[in-house]
Amino acid sequence: MNTKTASLVLIGAFLLTGCGLGGSADLTPTPLAPNSPGFVSTGTPSLALLPAVTATSVARSICTDPAVVALIDSLKTSMLTADGALLSSLVSPNGMEVRYFSNGTAITYTPHQAGFLFETTFEANWGPEPGSGLDKTGSFHDVIVPDLVRIFNQPYTLHCNEVKHGGATYEVTWPYQKDFYSIHFTGTEQYGFLDWHTWVVGVEYDNNKPLIYALMNFFWEP
Repeated sequence: MNTKTASLVLIGAFLLTGCGLGGSADLTPTPLAPNSPGFVSTGTPSLALLPAVTATSVARSICTDPAVVALIDSLKTSMLTADGALLSSLVSPNGMEVRYFSNGTAITYTPHQAGFLFETTFEANWGPEPGSGLDKTGSFHDVIVPDLVRIFNQPYTLHCNEVKHGGATYEVTWPYQKDFYSIHFTGTEQYGFLDWHTWVVGVEYDNNKPLIYALMNFFWEP
């Protein structure tokens, strides 16, 4: 075999090898993102259509998630039993903002601080009382807990992403652009239902676990 023929043989072998590698590469499936035009949701996932599973790719709706109702039940238990460890486990790592009045002071507690709220005597200023205008001061244990215990000890209903109320002299709004649940007591006929009462629980997810980012109190104000 002369030199020219040997060169042609080597070039041909190289091209055949390259084509073989290219053919193998074409058989490798490329995962498609959920929002890409080619993504199709099917009952049996296809390898080519299955997106990577991450903590952020799982969407949840608090209105249909039973874990959120369980979260509110745990909040109820923590209040009725003064369980600081339980309350701490329910608080978002971003903190929990608490308002006693609709236009009052927002006080933020970390999960660690929440664990001691049934014990600490530190007095906070919750803002002016409706009617008198005098500042409401007191510890979380003395101001917030009795009010939550009261509503949890009455017949109440839960309402997802709705601030349920019985009429107010002020604008009843939720100041956050996040999900929430209303714990609503309708009031009694004896008082013309003006003794309605609502605590709103802000709920957000952290690692697919619902946690509380805010608590806010609403009631009829003169």
